[in-house]
Amino acid sequence: MADNKTTITDLKKIVDSFVDERDWKKFHSPKNLAMALSVEASELMELFQWLNLEQAKNVMKSGEIREEALDEIADIFIYVLAFCNTNEIDISEALINKMKKNEKKYPSDQFNGHF
Repeated sequence: MADNKTTITDLKKIVDSFVDERDWKKFHSPKNLAMALSVEASELMELFQWLNLEQAKNVMKSGEIREEALDEIADIFIYVLAFCNTNEIDISEALINKMKKNEKKYPSDQFNGHF
């Protein structure tokens, strides 16, 4: 499965099936999923904790830290999709709506190249 051939719906179904097969929906409250998402994001951050900018870029080219980062980013995305499944969120719609808000909040003519 590649990004250009896999839909978000496909991925949501994979996560939903995994959760169903283990009878985990009873644990998937918004609170629990948000907390799990935060933990996984922290685990991703931990991989870069003591690296400078150049080291962080280099470890993402190949090797063990890159592999660990791939696992952590997948865990984050799994929890995002589980959160969406549990709370009936259309992530595409939510993302598009948020980007529209971001465009108004950060107009490119005022924020080009800086914050």
